[in-house]
Amino acid sequence: MAAELIATTATKSVFRDGEKAIKVFNADFPKADVLNEALITARVEEVGGINVPKVLEVGVFEGKWSITFDFIEGKTLQQLMEENPDKLPDYMEHMVDLHLNILSKQCPLLNKLKDKMSRQILDTEELGDITRYDMRTQLDSMPKHTKLCHGDFNPSNIIVKEDGTMYVLDWVHATQGNASADVARTYLLFCLEDQNKADMYMNLFCKKTGTAKKYVQSWLPIVAAAQLSKKRPEEADLLQQWANVCDYQ
Repeated sequence: MAAELIATTATKSVFRDGEKAIKVFNADFPKADVLNEALITARVEEVGGINVPKVLEVGVFEGKWSITFDFIEGKTLQQLMEENPDKLPDYMEHMVDLHLNILSKQCPLLNKLKDKMSRQILDTEELGDITRYDMRTQLDSMPKHTKLCHGDFNPSNIIVKEDGTMYVLDWVHATQGNASADVARTYLLFCLEDQNKADMYMNLFCKKTGTAKKYVQSWLPIVAAAQLSKKRPEEADLLQQWANVCDYQ
């Protein structure tokens, strides 16, 4: 059976070939980044207790670097939320529980979240020297944890099988660090699409964990500043607004 194109982004295409999913990167995509994604995903697999599509092969597909995974049949949680808006509270509950399961794990060979964010903020020229310095100083003062953080946890990266089992995709941004930083990133990703969902997510996380909302919110300017380094025009305005709120109340 010929491989079928099922998704595309600015940097890659995803094909289905039977029971395999092949992520094919653009010709100019750095080889080191491809190998790093495969390594991170393999390390998360080894943690156990999280449903992750297994890495089967790193190779070349039609002249371009690729990673082959198990194909997971199902719909993204984002699709389900859009198709069944009346079930949003249930979906959000499951999503928060899934996130908490991830954050309960440790993966000591991953890069540290604070180190990665510090580098990202340093590379964010839009903020100016003084703001970057303030952000990195604030980041350095935040509590140091070693929880497994996904780094891009949002409904489009969760596949729900017909029996309800959830698989988490795209671990390339995974690090070890503070759970509230990872939750703050998910909150901001929701904000880019739907403020109601963002608030629902934040409130559920804080309720389930007994975490003060103000503590999670204290990560928002730092996370926004780091996210700006990805230079996505559609995100720039909102992220700059958050990044400029250095003393969030």
